Amino acid sequence: MRYLSDEWITAVARHLSADAAINALAPRHSVVITQLVTTTPFGDVEYHFACRDGVLSFGKGSVPCDVTFTQSYDTAVGVATGKVNAAEAFINGLVRFNGDHQKVIDAQPLFAALDAVFARVRETTEYR
Repeated sequence: MRYLSDEWITAVARHLSADAAINALAPRHSVVITQLVTTTPFGDVEYHFACRDGVLSFGKGSVPCDVTFTQSYDTAVGVATGKVNAAEAFINGLVRFNGDHQKVIDAQPLFAALDAVFARVRETTEYR
């Protein structure tokens, strides 16, 4: 499946709902993130990750959120494949941030668990 395709978004959502580690963390966190990736093969792609009241969701489109990250497709692919360090991309202005910094800091354990979900999906994802 291609990165950021509808099929990819559905696969991430499926893996998210089945992951025991991230679901165990959900009751202790509250954050909603929207990602906007520009210039993809599918046009601009927007998706969200939400953790509210112990419930996790991942889907296409934007929802009212605490934080929005915006980046180009090339940057997103680089970060997703580990060829670009996410922190360096942010520091160098390749990833733009809008929202509540503290929400991101407080949710670091949740994001670490989300990285494990992305790693499993990455095994069957094509980046081109």
